[in-house]
Parts: sequence; C-alpha cells; structure tokens
Amino acid sequence: MASSLSANQKVAVVTGSSSGIGYETSLTLSRNGFLTYATMRNLNKIENIKSLAEKEKLPLKILQLDVTDDGSVKNAMQSIIAEASRIDVLVNNAGYALNGAFEDVAMEELKAQYETNLFGVTRVTQAALPIMRKQKSGTIVNISSGVVTIGGFPGGSAYVSTKFAIEGLSKSMAYELEPFGIKVVLVEPGVIRTNFVNGMVAAKKSQDPNSPYSQIMQKMSASFEPMLENGSSADVVAKVVLNAVTSENPSPRYLAGKDIETWMEAKRSMSDEEFYKMMKQNMMK
Repeated sequence: MASSLSANQKVAVVTGSSSGIGYETSLTLSRNGFLTYATMRNLNKIENIKSLAEKEKLPLKILQLDVTDDGSVKNAMQSIIAEASRIDVLVNNAGYALNGAFEDVAMEELKAQYETNLFGVTRVTQAALPIMRKQKSGTIVNISSGVVTIGGFPGGSAYVSTKFAIEGLSKSMAYELEPFGIKVVLVEPGVIRTNFVNGMVAAKKSQDPNSPYSQIMQKMSASFEPMLENGSSADVVAKVVLNAVTSENPSPRYLAGKDIETWMEAKRSMSDEEFYKMMKQNMMK
C-alpha cells in the first residue's frame, strides 16, 4: 500500500469502509489517484481491502474511526492532517438500518440509530471542516438513500427519518460552505447488493410474534429478497461518488442504481396517492 502524498495528489477520507459502499468507494478513489483513508470502526475487518490495496499498490491507508466516538474521530483526523496536511474529499458513508415498526422501537434504539447515521456524520464533518476552510476547498459527499424518494417503508421509520435529516443537513450546509469553496453533495443509492440488509438491526419488540405489527413486518421482510435480486452492485455507487468528486461543478444530488431511477420516474408521473398505492402493492404483497 503506497501512502506518501505526491505533488498535487488529492486526499480522500471514507467512513464505513470495511464492506459495501464504503469498501468499493475507497478502492475506486484510490485506483483513480486519491490518497485514500479507508476508515472503519472495527479493524478486525481490514483483511480484504488491505490485501487488494497491497496487491494493486494503491495509495490507500486503513485507519480506525468510530463515528459515534468523539475521541476516535479526533484522533483519526489528527493522524490524517499530520500525514497528509489536507482533506479534499470526505465521504460520509458509515451507517446501519434499525428495522421495526415505529411503536415497537425503543427510545434507546432510536437514539443509537441517530447517533451513527446523523450525529456520526455531524461529528466527522465538523472535525474536517476547519482544514477544508483553511485550504479554501473540499467536497463533502453524504451517502443518503433512495428511500427519501419513495418516502418511507414499513419498519423503516427510524432509518428513513435519519436519511431525511441528512438531506436537510446537506442542503443547509451547502449554502453555508459555498463561500469557503466547499461543495456538499448528496448521493442517494437505491437497493444495493451488499450485506446492508443482512446487517439490519431488528428492534427487540419487533421480534415478538405477538407484536400487533408482526404480519406487516413479515410481508415487508419477504419483499426484500426480490428487491435485492434486482438491485445494483456497490461499485455503481462508488462510480457515482467518483464522478461527483472529480467534477468541477458537481450536482447537489445524484441517484445511484437502476431501481431508484425507476422510482423517481414513477413519482414524477403520478400523484402522491397513486405513488403510495403502487409502493404499497410492491412492499406489502
């Protein structure tokens, strides 16, 4: 793994890089010349990305970073600045989905969901912004979700609400940071064939067969498999991220995946009521 910064080389930081979108994005950026810090909470999961980076002699470094921990974020950012002196790209990708009907989600479970998906983005971005402002440039990519297009899904109230929050956060930040030469980009993936669904955390009460929402949740779970079969691979999202961060004037928002584009076209052509009925039929068969 090459790690020294060459002249005019840009520096990228990616969170949640142990698998899925973060993994593919870290590899794609490093393959395209970025000195890439592939960060992750658990360094026991580094073997795959480490071996590929060494084999291809990529400019990629692996760094421990837990987005829910102030000290971890501070230490990671200090290490990056000490080594590279700059951050040109920040990809906020780390996150997970809490699955469960709204009434079944405990407050502590909901807080934990927000701690990673929203406050984690806030914590890492606020740590990176001083250096970006100092260098008067930078691009922040926040990985949102195509669920903001469809508006939600059964069992997704916790997860979906964090992604709507990311959308509002990003759009507001864009106004504030533009005077400093910093761009803010949203990437909204559709269904992606990763371990994300398998890694969903089920709310404890939602696992009770006596939950009044048990039948609804069973139908929703059954709909995941065909959606995954028709989903896109994580490298589709990585290529969208690469396009955004190498564009002189990136779009404020990018869709990633064939299904999300189909949903968007359908939503444009239907009333809210028609779109709701269509999605309900697809998800609640």
